[in-house]
Amino acid sequence: MNVPFRVNNCSIESTLDVVGEKWTFLVLREAFSGVRRFADMQSNTGAPRQVLSARLTRLVDEGLLRKVPYREPGQRQRDEYRLTEKGRDLYPLLVALMHWGDKYLTGEEGPPVLLSHRGCGALVEQHFRCAEGHEVGGPGEVTPLPGAARKTA
Repeated sequence: MNVPFRVNNCSIESTLDVVGEKWTFLVLREAFSGVRRFADMQSNTGAPRQVLSARLTRLVDEGLLRKVPYREPGQRQRDEYRLTEKGRDLYPLLVALMHWGDKYLTGEEGPPVLLSHRGCGALVEQHFRCAEGHEVGGPGEVTPLPGAARKTA
């Protein structure tokens, strides 16, 4: 992506400031899989308690997750963590990371998880298209243009 100008408010950099840590992606993976409770997230990710707590707090503060109180009989009230629209919008990014890992990091045995469409059972694929519906094959087919919020050096 050859940008003919320096962008000081890069959306990629800003996004990585929010989600660019391993534990954050693993928490989001669990949330996309329907895991909502702290103990289940900790068990599934192996995250240290303090790290998981910090990541969940950050994701709530950034508006990607929201807390929903619940109470098991005889227990104190706790919070579940549910994806917001802002959080759900990251799903294609996580699927892209998974597909990249499947292609370049798995062995001969293949990917550990496949995603299928609940409606028909076909495997999920991702496609990159322009607003007119044309398939975009890669960065050589894209021209960066200045956006409305562009700030240059």
